[in-house]
Amino acid sequence: MDGRAARETPVHLRLTHRGRVVFGTIGTLLTAGVLALLAALGATSASASAEQSEQSFSTVVAAPGDSLWGIAESLDPEGDPRDLVAELVTLNGMDGSGVQAGESIAVPTRYADAPGVIPAQ
Repeated sequence: MDGRAARETPVHLRLTHRGRVVFGTIGTLLTAGVLALLAALGATSASASAEQSEQSFSTVVAAPGDSLWGIAESLDPEGDPRDLVAELVTLNGMDGSGVQAGESIAVPTRYADAPGVIPAQ
């Protein structure tokens, strides 16, 4: 057996300019593919949101002096008004919890039979 085989130095790989271009292109294509996939998923979510916004909801018309807290208590006297107020704010895209007299407020469909609720058309 030859003693040189055991003492050979390891081979170092060196990337040429063309190799760097190839690996850079592969990385760019992978990144672009991931971004395209995320964009497609975002478009699917946006269309689902648009379909949800086209749904009809039952509504309550705020009377003078009404508040979301009072509306929540009248819709669900047994429940915690804080939870329903938060749900009403989210459902209606409100910035805060203030309401104006005559304002139509969408309510979750589970309260369609509550007193003062106008059913969806």
